This record gives sequence, C-alpha cells and structure tokens, in this order.
Amino acid sequence: MTSILRNCWGLSRNLPVATSKCYAVAFPSSVRCNTTTASEKTEKAETRPTVRKPSHVDVNRLISFGRYITNCLPKYIQKTQLTAGDELELLIVPDGIIPTLTFLKDHHNTQFVNLTDITALDVPSRQYRFELVYNLLSLRYNSRIRVKTYTDELTPVDSVYSIFKVADWYEREVWDMFGIFFSNHPDLRRILTDYGFEGHPLRKDFPLSGYVEVIIQLKFRISN
Repeated sequence: MTSILRNCWGLSRNLPVATSKCYAVAFPSSVRCNTTTASEKTEKAETRPTVRKPSHVDVNRLISFGRYITNCLPKYIQKTQLTAGDELELLIVPDGIIPTLTFLKDHHNTQFVNLTDITALDVPSRQYRFELVYNLLSLRYNSRIRVKTYTDELTPVDSVYSIFKVADWYEREVWDMFGIFFSNHPDLRRILTDYGFEGHPLRKDFPLSGYVEVIIQLKFRISN
C-alpha cells in the first residue's frame, strides 16, 4: 500500500499545473489576467441595471421634434416635455384636440396613424379635475407620442372618432369610468358597467360601496 501511494505522489508531481491565462494589452509592461470564474460572471450579470437608460442622441432628437411641432401649432400647444427620460408629451388646450391629432396623423414628418389608447386621470383638487391622455404610435418612424389636455365635469370634449375610428370604444370607456362627455360621438353610452348604473367608478369621489346597495336574497323551497 505504501509503495502505491509513493508512485501516485511521484506521478502527481510530474503532471503540469493549470495556470491562469494572461493576455498582453496595448503596452508590453501591463498584463491582463483572465481569472474570472463562472460564479463571478453570474454575479456581475445580476448587478447590471435592468432599467433602459435613455440615449442622449434620441433625447436631443425628441427635443428638436417637440420644438418643431410647437412651431407648427403654436395656437394649441401650451408645453412640450419629456417624461421617464425619453417619452415626448404635448400639453394642449381642449380646443386643439382635433387640429393637433389631425396634424400628427396626416403630416409627412409625423405619421402617427395609430391611436393605441385613450385614458384619463382624476385630480379633484385642480380647477379642471380631469386630465385626458391620448397615446399615439407611428409605425413609419417607430416612435410614440403622448397628447394631454384637460376638462371638468360639465365641459364636453370633441370626439376624435372622425380621425381615428378606434376611438369609438376608447371614448365610451372614458365616459363610463370618468364621466367625461365627448361631443359628436356617434354612440356615447356605457361599455363596462351595467345598464342603469349610477355614477362613474374611477372618479376619486366615488364611494367604494357604490351609490346603490345591492341585496341578494336566496329563497329555498322545500317540497314535502
């Protein structure tokens, strides 16, 4: 047994030892050693940020594009801003919904032909409590833009059904949930709540239990 261990020890001493690979860089005096293990690579990959950082080139282009639209529609656009780093928003007056969306859809340099969504926001402390939001998509230029305006409970807003036919159900949803009235809409009625529903559920002053109490009575008939 002792002789076998001695032979194994002698063979192990003669085997080559694995060393880390070294690669010379631009200067001969500096050497970079590749000694990173698989676990270290995994840890480095996990520490990378998952949020996409905005590109400075894209941001500059968005800023110049916002200025271009503002110069084209100075009567209706009150402000242009970037949110979340690289999302362009146009803040317009309520009377400028039709001219602004028509321009963004038909102009050669914009071509926002897809209306992806219409939504709203309720802030009762404001003078105009409702903020109306239009999200547009341009497949030609692979870009998005957001148009915002404002209104209150009594002032109607022009329907954009004549520009985007898809606005039919979007505006019905906003009317059902927030109570924002769209003038010149072909069929403005509730779409999510039931017939005879009272109130608008997404208003901040809407009670959690609703205005009407629903009582369900179960009657069991026992036959002899």
